[in-house]
Amino acid sequence: MPIKKMQDLDLTGKTVVIREDLNVPMKDGQVSNDKRIRASLPTITTALEKGAGVVLLSHLGRPTEGQYEEQFSLKPVAARLSELLGKPVALAATLEEAKAAPGAVTLLENVRFLKGEKKNDPALAAQLAALGDVYVMDAFGAAHRAHASTEGAVRVAKVACAGPLLQAELDAFAKVLNNPARPLAAIIGGSKVSTKLALLENLLEKVDVLIVGGGIANTFLAAAGYMVGKSLYEEDLVTDAKRIMEQAKNLNRELPLPVDVVTAEELAPGQAATTRAVGDVPADQMILDVGRDTIAQYKKLLSKVATVVWNGPVGAFETDPFGEGTKELAHYLADSKAFVVVGGGDSVAAVEKYGLSEKMGYISTGGGASLELLEGKVLPSVAALEDRG
Repeated sequence: MPIKKMQDLDLTGKTVVIREDLNVPMKDGQVSNDKRIRASLPTITTALEKGAGVVLLSHLGRPTEGQYEEQFSLKPVAARLSELLGKPVALAATLEEAKAAPGAVTLLENVRFLKGEKKNDPALAAQLAALGDVYVMDAFGAAHRAHASTEGAVRVAKVACAGPLLQAELDAFAKVLNNPARPLAAIIGGSKVSTKLALLENLLEKVDVLIVGGGIANTFLAAAGYMVGKSLYEEDLVTDAKRIMEQAKNLNRELPLPVDVVTAEELAPGQAATTRAVGDVPADQMILDVGRDTIAQYKKLLSKVATVVWNGPVGAFETDPFGEGTKELAHYLADSKAFVVVGGGDSVAAVEKYGLSEKMGYISTGGGASLELLEGKVLPSVAALEDRG
């Protein structure tokens, strides 16, 4: 069922309720990274240009549901939003105050201060939906949560539709998963196989090349019979890693393992780092990055692909000197002719750290939501929008 789009609706004189993902990092009571706020701006300005009043909804952090907690207040978000929009954004403390005349913007205080949000309480969903004439789900980063503001309100609103940001996210992942230009490669990093086991199994059915990195790669190295020293890996998932490698072989998929790695005694800044062959990792060392020969191997494989999805770094890039592998890979993908979708907080952070965001095909705003899409799951918010379509 096609999803209604906000851009296609007549919003003149109407109140539009927009669920955004404004769950941004804070430091000392200020917004420390406004990427998600900036990502919401085109949706908000489009609604205003169409003659609507805008009531915004979002969560922030994990407060005790039903209780106000100052550290999780959206006050700093309202202030930053006012600066970016160039107009005042009122902060409504209660549902009764959440009103906006045409041309005005009001942000309702953290929806997780409302009892029943996370349990998708029908009464709360109805109250949220009733705040306006049109309910816009635009929070891709929360689309995998069946909460009152993300799923329940969509189902009971008079008119429900997707916002431009959510639609752009769905289009980008459809381009990767539904009918990708081939060959298709996936780069999946991170600390644990256990959190991405379903993802790896689903992707193996779809991709031509599957590159694993970080702690995940360590578990695969252990499964291949290599000693990994003190490295982060999951001994209880070695059997699963073996099965996935066998599956890749049977499906004729490329699943390369590192041939050289960067090791140190511990993960800490300024450590003495040594590049070694994968068979030469001492018992007192940790694998913290991939070596140059491994990156050269990855580049050779990726030079042949037309589409790449990247979720997770290939090393401990946050800590010098263990970021070279991820940096090299990020620069290679930025210069590649392939369509590259970057999803997941750490890989997005790496791309931003190296100033390469503008050179990627698409940067996703949702970590958990993007993972669930890649796992082949239907997001609750999207299912609700499809049902309303």
